[in-house]
Amino acid sequence: MEPDNLALDFYTLQQARKVTPSVCFVATASGDAATYVDRFYSAFTQLDCQPTHLALFDRTPDLRPFLLTQDVIYVGGGNTKSMLAVWREWDMPEILREAWDEGIILAGISAGAICWFEAGLTDSWGGRMVPITCLGMLSGACSPHYDGEAERRPALHELVTSRALPPTLALEDGVAAHFVGAGLFRLVSSRPNARAYRVHLEHDKLVETALPAELLPTQGRDGRI
Repeated sequence: MEPDNLALDFYTLQQARKVTPSVCFVATASGDAATYVDRFYSAFTQLDCQPTHLALFDRTPDLRPFLLTQDVIYVGGGNTKSMLAVWREWDMPEILREAWDEGIILAGISAGAICWFEAGLTDSWGGRMVPITCLGMLSGACSPHYDGEAERRPALHELVTSRALPPTLALEDGVAAHFVGAGLFRLVSSRPNARAYRVHLEHDKLVETALPAELLPTQGRDGRI
């Protein structure tokens, strides 16, 4: 998302069990768009890791051994509904849960962030924001781009108020939520003053609680802070 500041990507790699981890990019939500895959390699070849990607719209490898030998699985953005439909056809949810149980780092941006929760707020349908059922590894719901898309906040408020969405973790652009197991461990950010919010109901009244994020050092392409 930020080609000149790889702080969040670097932070993700730091959570892996190896000094030089293998990281697999999953670009299903974009239809395995070549330009997106190229952007991944352009960024991650600058970091101390072994990058690869998973293609589901070309010749697809044997998924279970391919994914379970990775140290990090990094899911890109795009159409969340289409991504989940394709994943379910390939039995990906079961494999990803096994990867999670084995301690493989699961990460992602936009569609790749909300997919791990019970539900999410998505713009997969043209012209409207709607709830979507996701993988259910993490409780509640998630919304990305909370400050980047003007319609996000009012749509989320309406859907939480109507109980169409459960309590939701809303992330501004540049903020990452770090979970250990099923519990929120830390919020970090690549941008000053960016934050997350907990949006939920208390006695039938909508409450939005700000959750400050810790600013990470800028990480340049040359690996220097």
